[in-house]
Amino acid sequence: MLPILRLAILLILAVIPAACKQRAKIESEPLEIEVASVAGKVLPNRMQFIAPIDANYSATIQPRISGFLLSSNFANGMPVKRGQLIFTLDDAPQRANRLAAEASLTSAKAKAAEAKRNYERAIPLARINAISQTQLDQYTAENLAAIAAVKSAEQTLRNARLDESYTRIYAPISGIISSSAATAGDYIGPGTQFAELTTIQSIDTVAVDLAIPMRKYLESSGRTSFSYDNAKLLSDIRLRLTDGSEYPESGFYKFTRQSIASEMGTIVIVVGFRNPNYALKTGQFARISASLGADKERIVIPQRAVSQIQNISSVWVIHPDNTAEYREVKLGNTAGEMWIVEQGLSKGEVVATSGLQKLRNGMKVSIVTK
Repeated sequence: MLPILRLAILLILAVIPAACKQRAKIESEPLEIEVASVAGKVLPNRMQFIAPIDANYSATIQPRISGFLLSSNFANGMPVKRGQLIFTLDDAPQRANRLAAEASLTSAKAKAAEAKRNYERAIPLARINAISQTQLDQYTAENLAAIAAVKSAEQTLRNARLDESYTRIYAPISGIISSSAATAGDYIGPGTQFAELTTIQSIDTVAVDLAIPMRKYLESSGRTSFSYDNAKLLSDIRLRLTDGSEYPESGFYKFTRQSIASEMGTIVIVVGFRNPNYALKTGQFARISASLGADKERIVIPQRAVSQIQNISSVWVIHPDNTAEYREVKLGNTAGEMWIVEQGLSKGEVVATSGLQKLRNGMKVSIVTK
């Protein structure tokens, strides 16, 4: 056993130096990595926004007259068309007023006809002095008063018919109607607890507010101060829903809000999206992307060249002498498989795209190509 043990020890002692030499040789060899050149590419300045969807506009339904509600002729939260009957009031008082106004008009017309005949008979009699001028003036005044009474009765009838028409409330716009607190039998109208019945939101087109930092706005627009004419500032406006799907309709510029949020230093531009099938709902959050200003050259690098830890983005820059340098960068948006770099890199520099976890500052590397 002793000779065998001795032989094993001799073999181990012979292998260890060789292994150490091999390990030293491996450690002395530079790390092989892949790299990519920092390029300039003409791209749009895409901005991302997350904002709620709002109705294009809404109409508040208010009864013009007071009365008892007979029926609500719609389904809560459902679409209604312009001109659709939505509320019916008890019209008995208004109908009675109309009938009374019609009778008053008939009476006024009858009196006017009599006054007209008396006036027309008096004129030739006055010419032959068969009646005095005073009597003629009286017939003239009675005729004019009768004409005025007819006009007054006609206006009273128009008002009565108008009030009667107000017992039927129709949708002034097309859209989605909300629920109403008033139910059949409630007394509604101005001065009551049901002065407002419901609202209709027009969502054939929806609106979204986009808040743009003032600095970004001035840089992109090429202006030195705020302007309300921003129709050409935004282009290729796209909407992505919370489930990740992209809305098929592209957006369009509507207007710029009048005030600037001083505490945030932002301007708010309102964009719209056509919504013919009511697929977009008010209050729903959406991700909006839009190109801001003109296209210009931007610094881009492959996404795989970037490491991101706790909101810190960094790359490994490879210098001409093949040494590595750690550098933090400020990223913009993505462009396909590339990151747009806003700060930290210059066009023509080289960044590592592999072995990022093994690199150290000042480490020598060996560049390989595929």
